[in-house]
Amino acid sequence: MKKLLILFLFLFVVTVLTACGGNEDSGGDVEETDQANETTDGENNVEEEATDLVIGISLPDATHGWMGALIDNAEQQAKEIKESEGIDYIMTNAADPNSQANDVDDLISQGVDVIVMLPIESAALSPVGQKIKDAGIPLVIVDRELENDAADVVVKGDNEGIGINAGKYFIEQLNGEGKVVEIEGPPSSVTNQRGSGFKEAMEGEEGIEIVASQSGDFSTETSLEVMQNILQAQPEIDAVFTQDDGMALGVLQAIKEAGRDDIQFVTGAGGAKAVFEDIQDEGLMSATFLYSPTMVRDGVQIAADIAKGEEPEETMVVKEATQVTKENVDEYYDPESKF
Repeated sequence: MKKLLILFLFLFVVTVLTACGGNEDSGGDVEETDQANETTDGENNVEEEATDLVIGISLPDATHGWMGALIDNAEQQAKEIKESEGIDYIMTNAADPNSQANDVDDLISQGVDVIVMLPIESAALSPVGQKIKDAGIPLVIVDRELENDAADVVVKGDNEGIGINAGKYFIEQLNGEGKVVEIEGPPSSVTNQRGSGFKEAMEGEEGIEIVASQSGDFSTETSLEVMQNILQAQPEIDAVFTQDDGMALGVLQAIKEAGRDDIQFVTGAGGAKAVFEDIQDEGLMSATFLYSPTMVRDGVQIAADIAKGEEPEETMVVKEATQVTKENVDEYYDPESKF
């Protein structure tokens, strides 16, 4: 009987100790699980917060030239911001104003926090800009301006400065005498400002005559065809002002194919590698004026800041229209540039 009592007490103690040990283990597992859940929830919250903001980017469609380089720069900047700041983006590319208007409608319906837009045409896209404003979405315009006040911020090159600097260059190089051809861009603020600046600079120079002014549509191919027609119609031309480096390349090709030796020089705008190379080689291209496609990086960054609730420091950001000739071309030439 005594032995049975001892055995019973022994089993009781073992049972109690085992139960206590199990509870301690279970308690530890529960605590670790709760901590893990808290960590996971925290990570999910950070991820949700990071991807909550979205930038809508509406650009023309292009794979090469100035616009192609601008599109590349826009996407690179947007990716960098997504990686560093967690702000997502939606990029659209349109071939014409109607398609761009539809793209913007989609961005508005998706509820993006801010929109960056480079209007294909200023007049055609101005009502679209107003629609963005009416939807309460901040708008950053790059390059070509709208014809209303819908934009919160405009980022552009000094288009009027390009025209003025080119006009002064023509007066100097031609000594105030000569017949000049102007190759314009499509209807936009860029075209209007560069053209008016050029004419303003040469106002009063009665010895300089603009014998032809036609649109090359910011296209090398179109400018080639346009210049071919002008060369046939104009037996004497002293110099050609093009509003874009891509168009200048088309003009150079037309002059070369026609075998014309009366044209003294051609100027452009933008800063294309091929144009820099022709200037270095002392070809017919004698000057261009900087209008870098990297300006869109500023536009996308400003949009990201606005999305985060920051007020923009400036409502108008203007990049300088630096003149590039054989004297300083090596400072700006980049053999690795895509543009």
